[in-house]
Amino acid sequence: MTTPSAAAYDQATKDLEPPLAVVDLAAFDANAEDLVRRANGTPIRLVSKSVRCRYLIERALAKPGFAGLMCYSLAEALWHVEQGTSDDILVAYPTVDHAALHRLAADERARTTVTIMVDSPEHLDVVDAAAGHEHADIRVCLELDASWRPLGLVHVGTRRSPVFSVRQAAELARTIVARKGFRLAGLMAYEGQIAGFPDATGSRTDPVVRWMQRRSARELARRRAEAVRVVREIAELEFVNGGGSGSIETTSAEDAVTEVAVGSGLIGSTLFDGYTRFHPRPAALFALPVVHKPTRSIATLFAGGYIASGPPSASRLPSPYLPAGLKLLPIEGAGEVQTPVRGKVARDLRLGDRVWLRHAKAGELAERFTHYHIVVDGRVERTVPTYRGERQSFG
Repeated sequence: MTTPSAAAYDQATKDLEPPLAVVDLAAFDANAEDLVRRANGTPIRLVSKSVRCRYLIERALAKPGFAGLMCYSLAEALWHVEQGTSDDILVAYPTVDHAALHRLAADERARTTVTIMVDSPEHLDVVDAAAGHEHADIRVCLELDASWRPLGLVHVGTRRSPVFSVRQAAELARTIVARKGFRLAGLMAYEGQIAGFPDATGSRTDPVVRWMQRRSARELARRRAEAVRVVREIAELEFVNGGGSGSIETTSAEDAVTEVAVGSGLIGSTLFDGYTRFHPRPAALFALPVVHKPTRSIATLFAGGYIASGPPSASRLPSPYLPAGLKLLPIEGAGEVQTPVRGKVARDLRLGDRVWLRHAKAGELAERFTHYHIVVDGRVERTVPTYRGERQSFG
């Protein structure tokens, strides 16, 4: 598919002042369709943190193949309940937010819509402390650690739940079921070492990473299936959630999994350029204006220090995208007030010209802009607020 040119985006936003951010709706929709294809009939739960724009979240949820929302905080989930975004919301991370837990316990609609994450009896204690020991039933999801631990000596994956073994999952499930005021509704296991770990650099695949991911996927499929079987003997699970944009094929192929979690694949941020399994189209871009020409082949852009979370490295920097051929300067990178870029094409850039960049992580761009300009057929069809534009920030 042809990549839109810088001139096309410049023309579409000619009446707007940069810095600004756009979402190419054709790319967003194409990515959504590709994710549904890859899920091969397994329902997709949309991960809100990777989008952080209610218009785009609602657009994706309206598409066949998407069902339910995964939020990253309880406060965010309660906001979506108020907005009527979804009637099925899973909070992916345990919460110790007493105010939000009190609101959840007091709101019947929220209690039937929202499922919170737990991985220990202490999480249940937090709920009781916030809502009182006589609170109505709270829906909870048990989180199983999905990391790979070869020989029991190495931990490969994200540091999340302490519940790793089938026995530990069964013990926690029994504790939840026996505890007044809680209902065990689901089980989740996120395999970050597969879903969130690129298996290629440029055009070259990484055989070590691919070997690790194959071995990890096989081990997890066996352990997850057994954990689900045992927990289902204790409670009637409504759902088993797993995976992410980078692991849809392997996760959805497991009989034990009833849904996959997806978000970043809709946006196509730069961290997903290093996957061999799929190639999302860049859907979200931001434009910065040229404000200096220190040399013939360097153009300095205004602002741009939109660094992504994660381990400090060049992979977390935004990347010049259009016009093609520009690179950041290694010594300066992307700065709070200026971002120099270098390349032959910089010779043609003049003060006020725009350079289009991509963020490293999908949802974090929305923390930098209050609005996204939605580009359709070479024009801005509408302008919609991000979470920040709606005065929402959930940490």
